[in-house]
Amino acid sequence: MEIKQFEDKNLSHFSYAILSDGEIALIDPARDPKPYYDFAKQKNAKIKAVIETHPHADFVSSHLEISKTTGASVYVSKLLGAEYPHETFDDDDALIIGKISLRSINTPGHSPDSISIVAIDENGKETAVFTGDTLFIGDCGRPDLREAAGAIQAKRTDLAKQMYHSLRNKLMPLPDDVVVYPAHGAGSLCGKGLSAANSSTMGAEKNANWSLQKMTEEEFVKALLEDQPFVPKYFTYDVGINKKGAENYADSVSRVEKRDPINCEKCASSLKPELLIIDTRPEFQFKKSHLKNAINLMNDTRFETWLGSIINPGEKFYLVAENENLLDSMISRSAKIGYENQIESAFTIESGDTSTKVFDADLVRRNEDAFTIIDIRNQSELKENVIFKNTIHIPLYELRERTNEIPMHKPILVHCAGGYRSAAGCSIIKANLGENTEVYDLSEAVKSFQTQPA
Repeated sequence: MEIKQFEDKNLSHFSYAILSDGEIALIDPARDPKPYYDFAKQKNAKIKAVIETHPHADFVSSHLEISKTTGASVYVSKLLGAEYPHETFDDDDALIIGKISLRSINTPGHSPDSISIVAIDENGKETAVFTGDTLFIGDCGRPDLREAAGAIQAKRTDLAKQMYHSLRNKLMPLPDDVVVYPAHGAGSLCGKGLSAANSSTMGAEKNANWSLQKMTEEEFVKALLEDQPFVPKYFTYDVGINKKGAENYADSVSRVEKRDPINCEKCASSLKPELLIIDTRPEFQFKKSHLKNAINLMNDTRFETWLGSIINPGEKFYLVAENENLLDSMISRSAKIGYENQIESAFTIESGDTSTKVFDADLVRRNEDAFTIIDIRNQSELKENVIFKNTIHIPLYELRERTNEIPMHKPILVHCAGGYRSAAGCSIIKANLGENTEVYDLSEAVKSFQTQPA
């Protein structure tokens, strides 16, 4: 048996191919199926099965496309209510792949329809468990994403209680040397304290993972529900896509309209003024020259997450990059969360009709009170340190809807923790309140300010 782990660092997502005797089972594949086809070709093997541990909220899966292309069956819990051809895979159901078997365990908690998969080698030994979003390295899955999505709606408290019992009654009885392979690592919003490690063992997790320690159900539920991160706008949308099955990845991406480069105000006048422009160029290029109504959401590690947190599901937008190769890349990254069909058109930009002044950080050092300071960090970050004393806190993922709360009698200064989000935040405020609004981005200069314990 060979286990191949695939990683999408931008979404902190792990997927898996399990190979035995020329047959492959895939677990939780990403939107682009090509890496899995390449692996199968390299190993001269056939993809026999695709297993979804649950309908994912943070990315779109290629399970249906792979099934249609290869003839592989899709295996999911009967509780999922899948709207595509599938085989049910629940407690103690077994699937033979080559010389090994895969056994399903119902592990509700992150979602009502979550399953974990135990790999049993040719000698009958339990060797690995694929835990989806139930058990992470150092953490467990959040229970608050299925109150408004999927075949089953469930209250977070009820799911937290189910998680308590799934961990203790279903996963902890596994032998200590069983390797744990989760669907996510550090940076994922599907939990609150995931380790940077990409695998562990049940023994190590029983020893160190807070969620597996001795505590009452009530204590566990309280701890699990506290301080969970925000829920991006696109999460419920992606659950729905994954329940139905996404359309062919390459075909869908190829249908995105690409226009000629925009290099003058006259060319830009053909754009629909009511649509936002997502400009993924570096901050210095954006500030030098950009189009009106543009949001500077830079090409960085968390682009997908912030795109799906700022733009609503179903909302059309324009997509801008600095060159054709990056434009193709950003279209593909938009497709990872199912947003490619929302792109009105995509283009590069040679010159825009407006600019944003670079801010001199010494101005705020000399007189904080001269500015209305907007802190767009997440709630949990405020507890870690205070950067300025008198600020208005509006997290980035709520900023578009709450710009009317910002006083206009002083220049506005936007900051986050490192400069990426404030570029987006500053441009959101200008797009909402008008290009003539005096708004500045503290950018990376925020790192130079003394931080204090909250």
